[in-house]
Amino acid sequence: MKALWRGLLRGDGDVGNRIVPPTGFTAQLTVFASGAMAFLAVFALALALATGRLAERWSQELASSVTVRVTSSDADRDARVQAALTVLETTPGIGAAQKLSDDQVADLLTPWFGPDMPVDALPVPALIDVPVTSADFDSEGLRLRLEAEVPGAVLDDHTQWRRPLVSAAKRLKALGVISLILITAASAAMITLAAKAALSANVQVIRVLRLIGARDITIATAFVRRFTQRAAIGAAGGTLAGIIAIALLPDMDAAGGFLTGLGFHGWGWLLPLLIPLIAAGVGFFATRWAALKMLGAVR
Repeated sequence: MKALWRGLLRGDGDVGNRIVPPTGFTAQLTVFASGAMAFLAVFALALALATGRLAERWSQELASSVTVRVTSSDADRDARVQAALTVLETTPGIGAAQKLSDDQVADLLTPWFGPDMPVDALPVPALIDVPVTSADFDSEGLRLRLEAEVPGAVLDDHTQWRRPLVSAAKRLKALGVISLILITAASAAMITLAAKAALSANVQVIRVLRLIGARDITIATAFVRRFTQRAAIGAAGGTLAGIIAIALLPDMDAAGGFLTGLGFHGWGWLLPLLIPLIAAGVGFFATRWAALKMLGAVR
């Protein structure tokens, strides 16, 4: 291993060119495969980071407020809404509750019914938005108080919405991490096949080098150095293309209000720069394993 690292740092000059041709099918395959996998790795990394942020944001936003629904006839609706507000005023851990206006309720229903639906004709309950300000808030206690003091009032703490959304976001994050692992494994497999193909094509050269006294570690170092460089160069190009593609994605306004969140924020833009380094490491160990195994089989 130390000899391999010394050979990588020192270089092999013309000797390496004679052992491992600088051009050819295996060189193109290695560069292309590394570039393609790095491009996909950028998107998998962006997906993992974005879904992690999404899960955290959904959890915080849905946990920061609750909703009280008041269902009753039009005659006593205002009285029950006022009774619910009175109960909320004496509840610790919450801020100033506010009844949503008819226009605000219509805006909430627009995605489901469309803008032309006569919401006034629907039996829509009165909605009260209740911000949660501290951990002292007891949702179960408030639910019991509303059931006892305000008939028709129901507390919705968004649990049924929050858990599936956060769970889905976490699974997407896990899918992104698994994708990164599979991309790394596929890259190692492609580089290993390319290295074996190059070694097989140069069996006669390897035998001649052995006859004149070349050691297996010297020959292996030449292959490892070449394929490590090719993997790093290809991954650098793929990473750059992936970063540019991520940067060109439309933002929230340009996407018509649809926020994908796919991208990097702040220092996260530096994380893709690790991909070429990881690709070089994958190329090093994959080629080293393939070279030593093939050289051991060549006699």
